[in-house]
Amino acid sequence: MTSVSVLHCVCLIFFLACSADVEAARVVFNVMNGGAIADGKTDNSKVFENVFNQACQSSGRSVILIPGGTYMLRPVVFKGPCKGRVVFHVVGTLIAPSDMESSATDHWITFQYLDQLRIGGGGSLDGQGPSAWGQNTCSRSSSCKPLPASLKLDFVTNSRISKLTSINSKGVHMNIFACKGLELDQIYIKAPADSPNTDGIHIGSSSHINISDSMIATGDDCISMSPGSTNITMTNIKCGPGHGISVGSLGAQPDEEDVGVLTVRNCTFTGTQNGVRIKTWARPYASNVFDLTFENINMVNVNNPIIIDQQYCPGGNCQKGDSQVQIRDVTYRNIWGISSSKVAVALDCSQSKPCQQIQLSDINLLYHGPGGPAASTCFNAKGVADGRQQPPSCV
Repeated sequence: MTSVSVLHCVCLIFFLACSADVEAARVVFNVMNGGAIADGKTDNSKVFENVFNQACQSSGRSVILIPGGTYMLRPVVFKGPCKGRVVFHVVGTLIAPSDMESSATDHWITFQYLDQLRIGGGGSLDGQGPSAWGQNTCSRSSSCKPLPASLKLDFVTNSRISKLTSINSKGVHMNIFACKGLELDQIYIKAPADSPNTDGIHIGSSSHINISDSMIATGDDCISMSPGSTNITMTNIKCGPGHGISVGSLGAQPDEEDVGVLTVRNCTFTGTQNGVRIKTWARPYASNVFDLTFENINMVNVNNPIIIDQQYCPGGNCQKGDSQVQIRDVTYRNIWGISSSKVAVALDCSQSKPCQQIQLSDINLLYHGPGGPAASTCFNAKGVADGRQQPPSCV
């Protein structure tokens, strides 16, 4: 064996020993040994599927190792359940195809029916969004077909995603559906401010989700929570550009699940369209939003720092109505910074189901533009205010 080969082996062994995920593995499945080609052009989806299936059938903890390099994958589904625990350890970059056919599906990389899954390794997912954003028609039609989410988790439990970067997703960067018990930390999401419908993390029908210590810069909501989102905690999130952190939109369809027990804490919003937002359609479909806490939040040139919008109608031409989504027990505490619009606090609630138990505590939002100082507006919002109130409270 040459000295270079020996050095390569020593470095690989050192790398494996330093990785907690790999160190604890029963078996390491290196995709290169399965035939993967890291040239950024060759389709590796079948190789990755085969390697995943081998790891899935192995007992104990198995690591799927994607070393440094660029691997092109066509849309792929990694489906459990598995015999043991699987770690998807991405060191390199996974790149999505840019053809029209790959944009016809709703996903790029999907994990389904898995327990104790780990995804991480410091690598990246490049969704090749610029190749598809021109096909997005959602600004013109509410019945548009969504472009592929870069990473989908369906029916995944007791799992963690850590130290992962998502770049330029065609659609949503990370879509979480019917999951329970997830930890997401040190997630880095990057897309231009004008990239359409590129939500950073979208959650639906899921519970006990913790998102922390992450940076999200995208063209839509940094984090969005749709019906069935419960017991969600978001801490130390840096959001911007983007549309803020949003509960909703809700009330679009009949029989939607309730949303509740959500906390947004110790976050910074920079240059976003909204800060913390609740949005519902003015349609006759009833559901509930309850027990929400937004606290210790810094707003830096945010257009709508605090907003409840129960007349949500992004495309215009909506039928006039009254939202039947009941919002109650919402606390805004210790929120400060600069609003880029005069109305820093806007609570526009349903006339037939007014917002209940709204609490504003220690709000200090300034506006330095024309017509200042900052103002607040309230419609059908019932609650209390205490501590500093800048702008003056309207509840």
